[in-house]
Amino acid sequence: MLYIHQHTCISPQQTFNDIQLESLRESVDNKLKAFEPAYEGIPQGILRRMGKAVRMGVGAAIPILKNTPAIDGIIIGTANGGLEDCIKFLNQIIDYEEGLLTPGNFVQSTPNAIAAQLGLMTKNKSYNITHVHRGLAFETALIDAAMMAKENPGKNYLLGAVDEISSYNFNIDYLDGWYKKEPVSNKDLYGSQTPASIAGEGASMFLVNSNPQGASAFVKGIKTIHSQDEEFIIQEFKKFIQSHFPANQKPDILLTGENGDSRLLKYYSAVELILSGTNVLRYKHMCGEYPTTSSFACWLSCRLLEQQQIPGHMNKKIADNLPVKSIVIYNNYKGLQHSLAILSLP
Repeated sequence: MLYIHQHTCISPQQTFNDIQLESLRESVDNKLKAFEPAYEGIPQGILRRMGKAVRMGVGAAIPILKNTPAIDGIIIGTANGGLEDCIKFLNQIIDYEEGLLTPGNFVQSTPNAIAAQLGLMTKNKSYNITHVHRGLAFETALIDAAMMAKENPGKNYLLGAVDEISSYNFNIDYLDGWYKKEPVSNKDLYGSQTPASIAGEGASMFLVNSNPQGASAFVKGIKTIHSQDEEFIIQEFKKFIQSHFPANQKPDILLTGENGDSRLLKYYSAVELILSGTNVLRYKHMCGEYPTTSSFACWLSCRLLEQQQIPGHMNKKIADNLPVKSIVIYNNYKGLQHSLAILSLP
């Protein structure tokens, strides 16, 4: 379907440059904020005018762009990218009575600001698109990248996803019951038997194409479901797994987006039951909950396939320690948007 050749990530953990996954940075006030690097590749004049989402997206993409002479398309997925700047701009309209407004907030107030900034900085006039589909934004971008790679063999595409903790969106989700009201540390996230989760943010970027040579990982398949019908979801999962794994085979790892929300546990338990006997890992204690966490899971899967080392704090059920050759990622956003992806060694 699609081959991943390079991957970078800015997250609440030490996942950029000197990567350290064994140690776990703790959440503060039920928020896991990104551990941002120095952004040495971004000129200071441009950096200080960037909103956080644009800053993280561009910062994560620069190492890939530097190592790849020709990028034939930029494909980004986001749900809330640019929202913080949008609110700032709208507030300025009121504060300054529609007078002289800061142009930076206006320019970066739309979701496509990340892809646009990357295109401007690299003078890239090729395919440039942003997918805004809430909890399936990254999956939609991934499907788009796979179609583009199939139609254009030999072309390279920058695929990624970015979301930030904007105060506006956090407050809406908090009032709607999606973030926990009681203090909960990410280190104790899975022990809490209450509704809701903790907030997170991050940016993950990938260089993808149709060439298996030198690839880090192969995206074997992806499926998205928009439903709350538990029985329908389970049947669709079974069909997807059976179409990619014969009856006598199973993936080495199930990487689930379990997030401490007691209301969603039934979905994750159902997938674990379908893949009974498979090693089960969890990842949202590392990045928190946000619409495009599946991009962090994709980055993490590439890392696990390359390094063949699993941080102990990710383990939920370990049946054996066989070499990791295939990983199934299951993510669930607000009990409505579901996705399954299969990554394997190329």
